[in-house]
Amino acid sequence: MKKISGNKLLVKALKEEGVEVIFGYPGACTINISDELYKQNEIAVVLPRHEQALVHEADAYARTTGKVGVCLVTSGPGATNLVTGLATANYDSVPLVCFTGQVERHLIGNDAFQEVDIVGITRSITKYGVTVQNREDLGRIIKEAFYIARSGRPGPVLIDLPKDVMAELGSAEYPKSVNIRGYKPNTGVHMGQLKRAIKTLQGAKRPLFLAGGGVNIARANDLFREVVEKTQVPVVTTIMGRGAIPTNHPLFIGNLGMHGSYAANMAVSNCDVLFSIGTRFNDRITGKLHAFAPNAQIVHIDIDTASISRNIQVDIPIVADAREALEKMTNYVEECHTKKWVSEIYEWKQEHPLTMRPNDVLSPMDILDEINRQFDEAIIVTDVGQHQMLVSQYAEITEKKQLVMSGGLGTMGYGFPGAIGAQIGNPGKPVIAISGDGGMQMNIQEFATAVLEELPIIACVFNNEYLGMVRQWQKLFYGKRYGMTNLRAGALSRRTEGREYPEYTPDFVRLAESYGAKGIRVTKKEEIAAAFEEARKNTKVPTLIEFIIDPEEMVYPMIKPGGTLEDMIMDC
Repeated sequence: MKKISGNKLLVKALKEEGVEVIFGYPGACTINISDELYKQNEIAVVLPRHEQALVHEADAYARTTGKVGVCLVTSGPGATNLVTGLATANYDSVPLVCFTGQVERHLIGNDAFQEVDIVGITRSITKYGVTVQNREDLGRIIKEAFYIARSGRPGPVLIDLPKDVMAELGSAEYPKSVNIRGYKPNTGVHMGQLKRAIKTLQGAKRPLFLAGGGVNIARANDLFREVVEKTQVPVVTTIMGRGAIPTNHPLFIGNLGMHGSYAANMAVSNCDVLFSIGTRFNDRITGKLHAFAPNAQIVHIDIDTASISRNIQVDIPIVADAREALEKMTNYVEECHTKKWVSEIYEWKQEHPLTMRPNDVLSPMDILDEINRQFDEAIIVTDVGQHQMLVSQYAEITEKKQLVMSGGLGTMGYGFPGAIGAQIGNPGKPVIAISGDGGMQMNIQEFATAVLEELPIIACVFNNEYLGMVRQWQKLFYGKRYGMTNLRAGALSRRTEGREYPEYTPDFVRLAESYGAKGIRVTKKEEIAAAFEEARKNTKVPTLIEFIIDPEEMVYPMIKPGGTLEDMIMDC
């Protein structure tokens, strides 16, 4: 059989894996791969403006399509710029395969130009990482990488490609199957455990479903809704689980945790069975561990054995894919007697409804209400901060809407490039990015990518002139000492007596327009609807809408630091 270079085999492998889009940035150690990609037309190549944005784009592409996101970067700084995005994907179980260039094998370990041990650097934030040492192993390693990334608990895989290995001639064959010794992801459901869990659920007086991101990752929303409606058991979600059941469903109570609704947090604190699916029970949802669901037997279904009883000791552990477990459950569950319990939860809802304080000026809730009104179908991608929590509280997520964010790592700068990846993967669907003025500036250079790709993203910037979430903590717990959070004043923010702040920089509207995008500034609530209507007309270019927000707007409820789910600050 004719021999081909490793570079050619890589491109062949990508085609065999069904890759349609690769997010890449070139360099000396990957220039030959770029050349091979140039010679073909089946795989689209997206050229972002920064490797961190690149991996976020691949990440959101994967989250919204269900496909593996693929990255290609060069060695050294190109590879190290992936680190934040790899950690983001690792926390949120996103399937990525990232190829990094590497110097020739004889130079590795000699501090050569743009040489780093990227496999070592990323070992704790990838599902698997390997440097290809032999040309004949290349096909097998790529095949295994895609399998590892998408199977079991999905996650990012990194393949480091020395330049001389990729130049070598070798077999043109790409494996058809995978057999990795020691890696056998669970593919079934222990029916004994599942039936025990169902029996426990059916016997409860105050049962509660807790849906985490695993339900969305498994694309098990339809099955979960069926189980909920058969059992009539109310539902709370983590922010990553939002959308596991439509947020307008009568049995959906709200998000729980640090910025969860009063009713959701009280329901967890008072339930007698907590049936959780696809969550890690991290500190943002539990508060003090000893006081979390203190009266409940806890069932935990999760694909990852290591996640079960790591933070919260559970009574009935079930290692299984959420979709497979829910599919089995639909055949066994029956209606539970929950009317009295649901009525009690609704009383909590009425006692402390999830709402923002009425405000005559423009508020985030006005913006989110308009998004809910105008968009029956959309992908909403957020950055990290106050706006993220507000979106997770107030955005309606239904069968035709998806919410995407960095949940586990809390990565500022994710929102806008994430929206680009989502739009590339879903060209016919409205995509809305929601960022603060801080997060937007972390990857604002991606307007060049969005303009050149002709992506009609609507990029909303909630501009309150501060790093709002940190400012909220400073206001509540640090005596209103706003150190390092005033983005308008910068270094002047500490001592400003008798001095005026400079004008806010940048001018977001003019900056967007300089890239070739459209820019709109909104200062009054009466202007919100028209701004979105205008943005929707721009079908070939992105539109930035800057909303001027009052810095005093806060996110409530909020759990006190070190508190329990019942230690909620409702307002101040």
